[in-house]
Amino acid sequence: MDDQTSQEPFRRRLGRGLNALLGSSGMATDGGISGTSDQSDISLELIERNPMQPRKHFEESALIDLSNSIRQHGVLQPLIVRRFGEVYQLIAGERRLIAAKRAGLEQVPCRVIDVPDQGVCEVALEENLKRQDLNVIEKSEAFATYLNLFGCGVEELSRRLSMDRSTLSNFLRLNELPEEIKELVRGDRISGGHARAMLSLDPLQQQQLADRVQKEGMSVRKTEEAVRELLAANSDNGATVPFKKPGKSKPEMTPHVLSLQDQLRGLLGANVEIVLKKK
Repeated sequence: MDDQTSQEPFRRRLGRGLNALLGSSGMATDGGISGTSDQSDISLELIERNPMQPRKHFEESALIDLSNSIRQHGVLQPLIVRRFGEVYQLIAGERRLIAAKRAGLEQVPCRVIDVPDQGVCEVALEENLKRQDLNVIEKSEAFATYLNLFGCGVEELSRRLSMDRSTLSNFLRLNELPEEIKELVRGDRISGGHARAMLSLDPLQQQQLADRVQKEGMSVRKTEEAVRELLAANSDNGATVPFKKPGKSKPEMTPHVLSLQDQLRGLLGANVEIVLKKK
C-alpha cells in the first residue's frame, strides 16, 4: 500500500476534531493514525514545541488560571505527542504544556501517537483554527504556511478541513497586509473586519485609515465607507469617476454585497468590483 493510500483514513477524519482523529477513547482506530497509541508520563525537558502550531499568542490571565489549576489538581487531560528522534514533539496541548512548566511540574501525562509531518500540521489546524479566540492573522499565516509546506491548493485544504473555500480564501488575503497592520490586529487594536476592508488600499492609506479607526472608534461599516471614498479619490490616477446626475446618489454597498465581492476576489484571484445599479 502506498503512503497516499495509507493516509486516506486519517484525512477523512479532518474537520471532526481531535477526538475523531484518535477515536472516542483517545486510541488510534481503523488506521486513522498509523501505529499504536501509548500513554505515559514524560519529562517536560523531552517535549519540544510543535513548529507548525498556528497559535503564537496566549492570553496571560488564562495561562495563570490554568497553571493554578494544574498546581492543585495536576494535568487532567493528556498532551498529544509523537516521537521525534530522541525527544518528543508536541501535537496538541501547548497551553497545558506552558502552564505545567509554570506550575513547576517535571513530568506530564502524554499520549504518544505515530503521525507524519502533514498530519501533525493538519491536527494543529483542526484544533486551533476553528476556535473563535484565535487571532485572524494567526489563522491566515497558518493556512499560508501549510500551503507552502505541502504544496496543495486552496480547494484541497478547504476539503480536508471541511471548511468553505471562500472563507479560507478570505483568510489568505489577509497575508497581503503590511506587517504594521497585522500587528494592530494581533494586538486587538483593530479587528479582522477592519483589516479586510482595507485590503484594496495602498499601504500608506491602510496605515492612515488604521490610525483613524483607533482614534475615532470607527465601526467596520464606517471603515468600509471610508475605503470607498479613498478608492474614488484614487481613480484620478488612471481611472475615471463615473458621472453622477445631480440629486441622485449612488446605491450603497451593503456588507452582504461587500462579502460577495471578497468571495469573488478569493475565488478568481482578481480585483473584482461589484457595481450596483439603481434597481
